[in-house]
Amino acid sequence: MTDRGQVQHVDDVDAVTRAVLTASRLLVAVSAHSLAAVEDRVTLPQFRLLVVLSMHGPAKLVVLAERLGVNPSTAMRMIDRLIASGLADRRTNPANRRETVLRLTAEGRALVEDVTGRRRREIERIVQRMAPAQRAALIDALTAFNEAGGEPTVPASDSATYPLGWALDPGSRAPADAHGGSPGRR
Repeated sequence: MTDRGQVQHVDDVDAVTRAVLTASRLLVAVSAHSLAAVEDRVTLPQFRLLVVLSMHGPAKLVVLAERLGVNPSTAMRMIDRLIASGLADRRTNPANRRETVLRLTAEGRALVEDVTGRRRREIERIVQRMAPAQRAALIDALTAFNEAGGEPTVPASDSATYPLGWALDPGSRAPADAHGGSPGRR
């Protein structure tokens, strides 16, 4: 180790794992701080549901529950509270009029965008305190980490993106697969 506590052997998987765990602790704190302003309106699980709707667009209840990793009855209770709060609603599925889909309202989308914007600004403040060479190294390291984990890159802040970084379907305010299931999965 050097005087600053940095590991000399960058090929040490344990050292890299510890560094990522430390960074994840900071990112969790940033996330919690960004949610603090809306904690009187939504719980963390409800916000997670809003994010899933924001990311994937309108979905049937069973698909939404699957994406959240919860039982449909749990997802239904959460969505009922969000509907009562004006953050989500139910609509007839345009692809199958016998089904209903759940979606964000404009107010729900604004809440997700507000929290995401807060998070982005806080991360920017942290990154600005780093030297330019450290920023460049962080880009390379995190890009490799995200690729290894299968996470898509967030486009530049000035591009046409979905609130959390997911690209929009051309000519739409919804992701490419707006009526249930992930692309290629129905």
